[in-house]
Amino acid sequence: MSRVSVFPRYGILTGAVLLLLSTAETAVQFSPAEIAERPYWEDFLRTAAIVGAVQLGEEEAVTTPWKLTLQKDGVVRHALWKNVSGSPLGIVDSWLYEIAAYDLDKLLGLGMVPPTVQKRFRGMAGSCQLWIEDSAVLKKRLQEGLSSKVLDKPQWLRQAYIQQLFDNLIGNEDRHQGNVLITPDERSFLIDHSRTFRTTKEFKEILPFSEAKFPGVGVMRELPRALV
Repeated sequence: MSRVSVFPRYGILTGAVLLLLSTAETAVQFSPAEIAERPYWEDFLRTAAIVGAVQLGEEEAVTTPWKLTLQKDGVVRHALWKNVSGSPLGIVDSWLYEIAAYDLDKLLGLGMVPPTVQKRFRGMAGSCQLWIEDSAVLKKRLQEGLSSKVLDKPQWLRQAYIQQLFDNLIGNEDRHQGNVLITPDERSFLIDHSRTFRTTKEFKEILPFSEAKFPGVGVMRELPRALV
């Protein structure tokens, strides 16, 4: 299946980024052109005017974030804004972790987390993440008929192993089928990282994804040499 851009604009890929993508071999989900566009979208998220806002219900997202409509220089895009903080549902949540997860994704060259920045909305600071248009969460895609056999393809397994490594690094206690986005061309993107960066023994020594928790499954079986 051909790759469809999740960004409507394209930029010129620099030699440095090309070198990173070619040597890391990390199954980057954003295309090279989309990676080159990240600075544009980070600035867009920070500076675009908010021309619409709809709050999502708990059935869609337990932290009830807002889906914003942003506009700047004739460009209109959606974004997800949240300012959850503390333990409103008995579990530590923080919008700051959303930005930290994106920054680490960039640092590692994974290209699996959508652009995420800090933005004020209704006088409050929160995280603002670019909405991946025409995508759906994995749970919904499976309900709609996506064959589970697709998940056994080498490209999917490679993505899953890298996702497991990433979740181990950020101490993610909340990865599930509802926060993995799937695009029509079968790329996967990771969202919803407000319940991450845990520091207890369970997340520093046992890890969210390990043989101790999933014996015989082959967790993180294959990882690109550049990551390990």
